Amino acid sequence: MSESRSPSPLAPSAQTQTPATPRTAALGPALLLVLGLLSAVGPFGIDLYLPAFPAIAADLTTTATGVQLTLTGFLVGIMIGQLIFGPLSDRFGRRIPLLIGAAVLILSSAAAVFAPNLGILVAARVLQGISGAAGMVLGRAIISDLATGAVAARAMSLMMIVSGVAPVVAPLIGGVLAEPLGWRGVLAVLLGIAVVMLIAVIWGVRETLPADRRAQLAEHRRAQGSPVRRLASRQYIGHTIAFAAAFTVMMAYISASPFLYQSMLGASELQYGLLFGVNALALMVTSAVSARLVTRLGPRTLAAIGLGGVTVGSLVMLGAALLAASPWVLAAAVFVVVGSLGFVMGNVTALALSAVPGAAGTASALLGALQFGFAAAVSPFVSIGGEQTALPLAVIMVAAAAVAIIAFVFGRARRVTA
Repeated sequence: MSESRSPSPLAPSAQTQTPATPRTAALGPALLLVLGLLSAVGPFGIDLYLPAFPAIAADLTTTATGVQLTLTGFLVGIMIGQLIFGPLSDRFGRRIPLLIGAAVLILSSAAAVFAPNLGILVAARVLQGISGAAGMVLGRAIISDLATGAVAARAMSLMMIVSGVAPVVAPLIGGVLAEPLGWRGVLAVLLGIAVVMLIAVIWGVRETLPADRRAQLAEHRRAQGSPVRRLASRQYIGHTIAFAAAFTVMMAYISASPFLYQSMLGASELQYGLLFGVNALALMVTSAVSARLVTRLGPRTLAAIGLGGVTVGSLVMLGAALLAASPWVLAAAVFVVVGSLGFVMGNVTALALSAVPGAAGTASALLGALQFGFAAAVSPFVSIGGEQTALPLAVIMVAAAAVAIIAFVFGRARRVTA
């Protein structure tokens, strides 16, 4: 008599089991704090200097479009950097690429501060993105080295609490500092963050993929084939696309938030910051709740709950936009969507990386590149209808939520019989 059962998507099958890895002993609060700070480099690099755009355009005698290239260059650099540092870390370990990334980030940040013209500033920002990506991609890989399953999902959610503060704090700090320090002073703050990143890596990060472990993995690859082939598995592909689509929902909201709150709701700059902060607080709270519940309910269950909330909130937004309902209905729907993402991001990341246990760096790199690729592709379209309608934003959010759910279902492990 055969019995149908579903293997956990968090562990490789017996045929592809990789050598044992160190587990949770080293995955303490201090390390999670450092990894959260490293993952915050991207949000700070994106949001901190936005209030200084007009000053940059005036000082370098360029246009708003020219200044926008500095942001585009940074985002392109992040995508490229993740594809560089991820595979390198699988071959040479995590710590050395992190140190190299931090050192290059310091140099490129200094170049940005003293850039004499737009071309050099754009080039420096590209290098900032490439080097800053090291902390983002390797933070996930380090967690995957030290934990699997619900424990890894819990660590990812806790790391999100730290990194989730950055998108809230960065625009506020930039707005306060832009006038007294000027745009070069604001970019000098990024230089200071790069120095802190290097110190944090030296002080708080030890090698989690040592030479003997890499040798075991190399022997395993010779015997059973490269684990990189598992990047084609439905578990990895499905959960990675689900993560990227969920992040697209978040970036669509961030891109549209100024006109949603200021143009449609009539909020002042201070009120905008408070509304933005409330949503970010919701994301941090649900991430903390997810970290507490994941060992009991499991990452798939929590991610499914989160995706349900994202979908419901997005559909409410679409209905409100079509019916020209009160902008406060839109704001409430956004609150539900952003809060629900706290149950999605860490858990889906853990599900994706656990599908490729022998190549966490490469898997994390592709996940991050797809994450920013999706977001960069759709963000410019959220305001194509003008500043007085949320319909394009709602359509994008509903579409991204649908993609996330379909990919999440696709990523479920196949049922087997024994």
